[in-house]
Amino acid sequence: MAVGDKVLLVDDHEDNLLALQSAIAPLGHPMELATSGDAALKAVLRGGIAVTVLDVVMPVLGGLDVLLYMQRLEHTRHIPVILITGWGASAQLQRDALRLGAADLLVKPIDPWALRIKVGYLHGTSRRLSPA
Repeated sequence: MAVGDKVLLVDDHEDNLLALQSAIAPLGHPMELATSGDAALKAVLRGGIAVTVLDVVMPVLGGLDVLLYMQRLEHTRHIPVILITGWGASAQLQRDALRLGAADLLVKPIDPWALRIKVGYLHGTSRRLSPA
């Protein structure tokens, strides 16, 4: 059960963040954007996050590190995380993502409709979504 309402979008490239934001916008949920793993951790620790879409490869603190940290804390381990990667989903990455508790692993370029459906489901969106 999600305590927050916001969707946290995390990617170290601004253009990717814009694309993620455009994909999620039709859901109507408030969004928070972060461009680093450190900023993502600060956002989830502040609270109010219902779902996180998190890039795997980022400088300093990558997505798997953020997910590992979130899983260690009682008040953040319930937040569903969709990992995204531009490097392809190797068998090892898939195993690591699932072992760490990721809800899903998507490969860039992300299909906006598929991402919207996944975020809506994890957020608990009950209204009907159109493929706009």
